[in-house]
Amino acid sequence: MLERCKQAIVESYIGAVALGLLLAETIQHFVGIFAAPITAWVSQKNYREMTQKTAGSVGFPFEAALPEAVRTILLLLLVYCLIRWLYFKPFKASSSN
Repeated sequence: MLERCKQAIVESYIGAVALGLLLAETIQHFVGIFAAPITAWVSQKNYREMTQKTAGSVGFPFEAALPEAVRTILLLLLVYCLIRWLYFKPFKASSSN
């Protein structure tokens, strides 16, 4: 049953489209690794400027990139597993008689 499902996904190009969408989302989260700390830094700076009379130095929050890094790694792992399952044939052991 799993082989029939795999065959239907590959032949109807649903697998290729799904892999393309997953790769696009992976790239988006990879870019988010660099954008999340900048976004957090700007919002913290703006918040401190509004609530304090003296704006002190705000540290750069590198930990804001951690969720995006985890998402990127998990999506890459999912894409790899799907590519292996859908498009690579398992090696068959040849028996020498």
